[in-house]
Amino acid sequence: MGQLIQWYPGHMAKAFRLMRENLNLVDIVFELVDARLPASSRNPEVDKLIGDKPRLLVLTKADLADPKQTKAWKEHFEKEGLSVVVLDTRSPKTPQTMTKAAKAVLADKIKAQEKRGIENRPIRAMLAGIPNVGKSTLLNHLVQKNVAPTANKPGVTKKIAWLNTPAGLEILDSPGVLWPKFEDQQIGLRLALSGAVKDTLFAKDDAVLSLIAFFRDYRPQAIIDRYHLADDAFTTMSDVDILLAITAKLGFKDDYDKAAVRVLNDLRQGKLGTYTLDLIHE
Repeated sequence: MGQLIQWYPGHMAKAFRLMRENLNLVDIVFELVDARLPASSRNPEVDKLIGDKPRLLVLTKADLADPKQTKAWKEHFEKEGLSVVVLDTRSPKTPQTMTKAAKAVLADKIKAQEKRGIENRPIRAMLAGIPNVGKSTLLNHLVQKNVAPTANKPGVTKKIAWLNTPAGLEILDSPGVLWPKFEDQQIGLRLALSGAVKDTLFAKDDAVLSLIAFFRDYRPQAIIDRYHLADDAFTTMSDVDILLAITAKLGFKDDYDKAAVRVLNDLRQGKLGTYTLDLIHE
């Protein structure tokens, strides 16, 4: 494998400090994970930070993920005792779904408040997750106007801010945070493929070769169909040869770096179909 993938800019360390300082202000943490990477996109540092605080695990980008895998991962997390919501973050029902799920997690607390005569108090929630997991898109749906900058690249939100929603939530947004060191480079590569790590920090061809190797066992036909390769490409060619064949088919001669960028963009835009890089049986 090529270079180690690491990305932990200063604003992330600061974000963790701010999240720690503000945790006592919220009733619940919405822990966002990418449905395409349900395990790899769970930040162990965020998990530690949340501790015993009530949490709702939110699987975002479910419209891009393999539905069978998403269903299996939801069941897996629920068996671990977590409350889970699966979101196509663009769905108009998102605000109601999130408020209803938060109320279910906090049912005992809300009941206790009602006994003391406190009714319809807004639920205060903190959004937490890795970069490019869909926090800003979710936020814009909850607040129902474009308040958070969204871009399909990591590190867009840099500070912490409170936002009110019409559906009875008060949201404390926070920047996307990775952890200082990926022990498993497979996780680093999967995060890179999903767009959670800045594209300038890893070799695109390495990442795309790992993707080709993954699709070889998972769904080779998606690559064959997208790039008009021979039907027996995966049985007769190495991963490197497949990347070179894709490069030629795209008309990039021998510029496989350019082809790797195209494959990455196709993957992220759903042009290789729905996919999940963390398979439940692993």
